[in-house]
Amino acid sequence: MIREDRMELNERFIKVFKLLEERGDIILNDRGGKGLGDFAQKVLGNRAYGHIVRAYLNPEDKRCIDYRQARILCREYGVNEAFLIDGIGTPFGMDLPQQIQPVQVDPKVGNILFTSVEAFAGTAVDANSFAQEDLEFFTIPGLSGAGLVAFPINGNSMEPVIMDGDVVVCREISGINEIRDNKIYAIRNNGSLWVKYVQRIQNNKGRTSHLKLISANHLEHDPFIEEVNEYTRLYQVIRRISDL
Repeated sequence: MIREDRMELNERFIKVFKLLEERGDIILNDRGGKGLGDFAQKVLGNRAYGHIVRAYLNPEDKRCIDYRQARILCREYGVNEAFLIDGIGTPFGMDLPQQIQPVQVDPKVGNILFTSVEAFAGTAVDANSFAQEDLEFFTIPGLSGAGLVAFPINGNSMEPVIMDGDVVVCREISGINEIRDNKIYAIRNNGSLWVKYVQRIQNNKGRTSHLKLISANHLEHDPFIEEVNEYTRLYQVIRRISDL
């Protein structure tokens, strides 16, 4: 008997497969590398297993994709693993940061450091790194912990996801290996700061050597590549604050 979690996994797989078809990443009868056999080769290890993929896609069939195959699918097609494996977020990870009501800043109490873009780009997120008179802290209900920093967004490169004038709240991640492709991060590198969707680029040793930075407003702002070095710091955007 198939476990309920496997059936739920397969339901998410069917949704992801249809979205990949809509995006043109899978074309069932294609012979140029995007066909069903090519998908079966990448995910199941054998291009002759297209009939098994069709079984997974048939809600009436008892066969279901397994977790190992699901993780391979995420890696090969840039699918959000949290969605496919755990049902968290969206299939491709491009979630809108949760919008919250504006809060009153208390300069004496709080766990979130509020600063300017210029200050954040040039220093570490550490109270000792900023001029004392410029320090402001505030809190947001339900958002606890250390390593939180907030700053205003200048420009339209992330519209309509994050608007010009919004304030984003970010939490530093401990290492480059924590990056989840197609999530929104603040990237601080060599005195510059960007807020973008991020995709990892690995070298021939499997290490992340560069980051592809992608704007939500792709009509006006092209993607670009940044090299990862010892000065690169990343902060996942976890909240946005907008004036109502």
